[in-house]
Amino acid sequence: MRKLFFSLLAFLTVAPLYAQDETEYRMEIGVGAGVVSYEGDFNGSIVSNMQPAGAIVARYVFNPYMGLKLSASYGKLKGSSADVETYLPDYAEAETPYEFSHTLWDTSLVYEYNFWPYGTGRDYRGSKRLTPFVFAGLGATMVTGGEKNVFTANIPLGLGLKYKIGERLNLGIEWAMHFSLSDKLDGVEDPYGVKSTGIFKNTDCYSALMLSLTYSFSPKCANCNKDY
Repeated sequence: MRKLFFSLLAFLTVAPLYAQDETEYRMEIGVGAGVVSYEGDFNGSIVSNMQPAGAIVARYVFNPYMGLKLSASYGKLKGSSADVETYLPDYAEAETPYEFSHTLWDTSLVYEYNFWPYGTGRDYRGSKRLTPFVFAGLGATMVTGGEKNVFTANIPLGLGLKYKIGERLNLGIEWAMHFSLSDKLDGVEDPYGVKSTGIFKNTDCYSALMLSLTYSFSPKCANCNKDY
């Protein structure tokens, strides 16, 4: 009886130590799929003319709250002067509406901040499998398919949700608005004929809704101090 008592006591003492040990990983890599939508002079709604898009994603994790994500995306931008009610001087009386369908290439580096510590939930520090997050960064945009190719910078801002499926698998959904520095993504510059000044005055942008699946690798040193 005494032997059984001490065995049970030893088990109850050691078990929580294992439960507190959660492996943390520095890197993630994966893919994403979703839709992208052009926002500019020839689109009257944020949900109009959504086009399929795909992405390759890599993430460096500083700690359960913060990380850097690098993504390379491919999609289509589509629009038409018939989709807007705004009067466009050069297109209002045209027999056929102005339409375009261009190819989009986007590379972005963003800083991510999780509202809750992200993890499997086995760690005694209270990590969560599900967390909302926000992000912002810098990106490069290339649009082809028009009379001239367009290359410009963009500023992505967005929010999303992450869910840890398993120790190494992560599911995420995010929405981002990419504010470009060009008014030529649709192939037309200043169709209103009104000159403006300022970094974002009368420029085109595009939004993206993406679902991603990533794989965690490169574990941290198990004997090192935690980052949070």
